Amino acid sequence: MTRWLGRVAAAMLLWVAVAPVAGAETLATTIIKSGLLGSWSVDCSMRPDRDKGAVLTYKVRQDGRVMYRRNFGDARDENEVVAAATDPDGLLNIMVFFPSLHQTREFGVLLREDDSLRAIYNPGQRGDYTIKDGKFVRTGEPTPMQHRCGDDNT
Repeated sequence: MTRWLGRVAAAMLLWVAVAPVAGAETLATTIIKSGLLGSWSVDCSMRPDRDKGAVLTYKVRQDGRVMYRRNFGDARDENEVVAAATDPDGLLNIMVFFPSLHQTREFGVLLREDDSLRAIYNPGQRGDYTIKDGKFVRTGEPTPMQHRCGDDNT
């Protein structure tokens, strides 16, 4: 419970830090302006697969909430994006609340002009990074480009 409260406190601190930058812009507006809406995968022609490429979808619901849907083929979930901000270098920092994990997690993606994106950082459940500086920490390999897919893979 203490760990969960710490995560919530960190999420709120990030929100306070990015709120002045975002001004009156809503979370949905930030996501829309960033170009992140839609479905993304390493290979959109393949069926979603945990090891070969999940399909990740960002959408705005009618009530204005921004949702992050993950399709791993054998499992799917949908979680609420609770904060997002773009830094001066174009890195989109995203915070998502995962009810099944009882935690809020932050990750960063960089959208490119060719309609692709790359994961730049992603801390694991225990706070250790699985992706840092655009590379997998374990192997040192760069993260793969993800491409915008049609909505039929979500």
